Amino acid sequence: MFLKANKKIILLLVILLVLIAIIYLEKQRVAPEIKLAQKVTEFKDGKYPRAPELAGIAGYLNTKSGLTIESLKGKVVLVDFWTYTCINCIRTFPYLKDWYEKYSEKGFVIIGVHTPEFEFEKEYDNVKMAIQKYGIKYPVVKDNNYATWQAFRNRYWPRKYLIDTEGFIRYDHIGEGAYAETENKIQELLLEAGMNPEESPRVEVPAFSNLKQLVTTPELYTGYNFVLGRGQNVNQPGLKPEQITDYILPEQIIPNKIHLKGKWKSNSDNLEAFEDSAEIILDFTASEVNIVIGPLQKPQEIEIFIDDDSSLLLIKEPILYNVYKGEYTNSLLKIKVKKGFNFNAFTFG
Repeated sequence: MFLKANKKIILLLVILLVLIAIIYLEKQRVAPEIKLAQKVTEFKDGKYPRAPELAGIAGYLNTKSGLTIESLKGKVVLVDFWTYTCINCIRTFPYLKDWYEKYSEKGFVIIGVHTPEFEFEKEYDNVKMAIQKYGIKYPVVKDNNYATWQAFRNRYWPRKYLIDTEGFIRYDHIGEGAYAETENKIQELLLEAGMNPEESPRVEVPAFSNLKQLVTTPELYTGYNFVLGRGQNVNQPGLKPEQITDYILPEQIIPNKIHLKGKWKSNSDNLEAFEDSAEIILDFTASEVNIVIGPLQKPQEIEIFIDDDSSLLLIKEPILYNVYKGEYTNSLLKIKVKKGFNFNAFTFG
């Protein structure tokens, strides 16, 4: 009898444990649905998500510390992700500045979220220099560790998010262009909030509209962290991370590929010249060529050759420099530099 009683007790305990386990697992299945319901409440009209907050900000320019999106409720806010050596970002500045001038006193704010592509772009003084150079007067925040970038789930430079007066994202645009469309949306949100923008949209007439249909040399990086993952490389023997290599030009220059001559060191986000007679050679196809140059110990004058034409360019600041702008062409670019010169990328238009 005692053994039978024990068996009944054990059986009841097992059944009780199974029931507890079932209840626990059912609760675990329901939890995601509860979380999803909570997320749905963060959407306006079932389709406009609430804007994430600025996060991990490493510095503020043209504004006081502690700027938040929450503090700007009641205003229409344009969040612009950019980095100061990005040619695509630079081309949007005239429109951003125009909108800020037109609408800043009518309930419109721009926040430039500067998320750096290269290490030297993290420096406060470099970003300050850039916003002064380009005449940017709206608030800029430094997103050095990509915290705000990740909060917005962004992957592009430039990218614009337009936030309404209640804090919901009503529009976003990747890259250049759509300026009239964006300005129309700014006006629409201002009117929706009871503000009168009193301005008509700027008509979009892109420069070089026909040339943009033509094939150009793709953006070319130089740092091994960028190059090797993209399948880009320089002439033989190729990049050797953190090493100094003495490069010899091949008999044939391959189009759209960076060729080096002389001693260069391969760094994580740039190439650095290790002798005064070092050269860069590139067979490009474009109507515009720009080069991103990093910080130098002292100003340096470099010599630029486009086919048979030569010119000098004084390098003082770590920024994007234009080395060619003119007719759409297939030409040979050669740049002669001195020791200490370093560059991060070529961009084309």
